[in-house]
Amino acid sequence: MAGFLDGRTAVITGSTSGLGLGYARALAAEGCAIMLNGFGEAAEIEATRAGLENEFGVAAYYNGADMRDPAQVTAMIEDGMAKLGKVDILINNAGMQHRAPTEEFPPEIWDDMLAVNLSAPFHATRAVLPQMKARDWGRIINTASTNALVASPNIVGYTATKHAIMGMTKAVALETIRTGVTCNAICPGTVRTGLSEHRIDTYAAEKGKPKEEVLEEYLEQKEPYHQPMGRFITIEEIAAAAVYLCSDAGAAMRGAAFTVDGGWTAR
Repeated sequence: MAGFLDGRTAVITGSTSGLGLGYARALAAEGCAIMLNGFGEAAEIEATRAGLENEFGVAAYYNGADMRDPAQVTAMIEDGMAKLGKVDILINNAGMQHRAPTEEFPPEIWDDMLAVNLSAPFHATRAVLPQMKARDWGRIINTASTNALVASPNIVGYTATKHAIMGMTKAVALETIRTGVTCNAICPGTVRTGLSEHRIDTYAAEKGKPKEEVLEEYLEQKEPYHQPMGRFITIEEIAAAAVYLCSDAGAAMRGAAFTVDGGWTAR
């Protein structure tokens, strides 16, 4: 069955699992060809790539660029243009997290977090924009967070980089405001992916309880995890936001913080 993204192509960073793979599946379901990126076992990544092709009938490729290396990020976009023919959609999704008070936050992790969460999206965006502008169509989506809008304690690196990616989103949106290229950010609440599992692990350890016994309590905390809806946001709910932003209906979304957070920021 034809989808509204037939003929479109996407590069999605951090997409071999979790939310990034959710984006890939949602776009592929609409006919979009995909280039995956991320870490993992080679056999598992190949199975994921082949699975997209088999299930959705689209071309799917993989590039293992390390988001900490600007040269690899730029080369990934070039590889995407070579294999896909063009890059219509860029989703900057790769991210890292670390939990510690500011005075105990390891400087080397701070530097890696800046590279992955902020600099990599810049380098990818910088590389992809010229050919988007030349065709007068493109979609750049940055995975931000509720922590792009509000702060939480003990995640200074994550909060800082997510605030910064929101600023970058707005700047790029204004630079492309009279073109067919849009740039927006999606700001999820708590989604149960690998990136958030360590938060739950830490909380369970603090409470001295098994992980599965503290999930409801974890979500009900006022800080830093409180989600008034009382459940995790699903990957599918976040991916649906990306599909909307890639549609014609999303063409007027420019520099927006598309917040899907279960009421987190409504407090």
